Amino acid sequence: MQPPESATVEQISIYPIKSLDQRSIDRVEIVTNGGLAGDREYALFDSDGEYVNGKHDRQVHPIRATYDGETARPAVVTLSTPDQESRRFELGAIDSDNSTALTDWLREWFGYPVTLDRNREGGFPDDTTASGPTIISKATVETVAGWFDGVDPEGMRRRLRPNIVLGGVPAFWEDQLFADRESRVRFTIGDAEFLGVNPCQRCVVPSRDPDTGDEIEGFTETFIEQRRATMPDWSGGDWFDHEFRLMVNTAVPEASWGETIAVGDELTVDKPVPADETPVPAE
Repeated sequence: MQPPESATVEQISIYPIKSLDQRSIDRVEIVTNGGLAGDREYALFDSDGEYVNGKHDRQVHPIRATYDGETARPAVVTLSTPDQESRRFELGAIDSDNSTALTDWLREWFGYPVTLDRNREGGFPDDTTASGPTIISKATVETVAGWFDGVDPEGMRRRLRPNIVLGGVPAFWEDQLFADRESRVRFTIGDAEFLGVNPCQRCVVPSRDPDTGDEIEGFTETFIEQRRATMPDWSGGDWFDHEFRLMVNTAVPEASWGETIAVGDELTVDKPVPADETPVPAE
């Protein structure tokens, strides 16, 4: 059975501070490097310049972050933990007294020096060669949530941390947005062109409760078993050296930087093209 040729953008999420909570928005501009405006524009770093994130420190998970402001780039963040009262910080004041207050707050929680840095030009993506928004379907999120007791679809979405959630298509529909390692799949969302690069290789974060950091025992093994059993005919290429992959990493050609995508836009699949004819080289 061939999958539908198009889907609808149902939800857009950005993560203003890398590794912390999302912010849902209705429309967003594509910025330099193909990322979404405001997405992972800030990141936490230790004194060695390494990311402080859920991969390396589960103390990240209990931090709650809410954002003020009407634009994709929030002006203020309110942070709280189970052991600390909520406190507001101005995100644009990294080099001010406000920044000192923020680093003091972070050090108190983590127990070691942590700073907040900013990159206005494309943020801090995980994959610098496929730095566009990550994409998954709502049906995929719902299906994968059903593999684990006590995990609902919203909890699974928070574990997977996609930028774009698609509606109106079956589970794993997004697997057709990548091909093999020598190809990229062209598709459009609204007026913007994208390239599907690869299925996202998952880390330890999806196995952990996004509020507490508690880990589901045997998560990776169950995931791999179920992913293998439910893999549709249109998935594959040569990316699945293992099945702990889910969600699509993308890139955006420079011609589409500055375009805007919105909830309700249609995603239409074009065709695979050789990687050496795109801005994203072959692996």
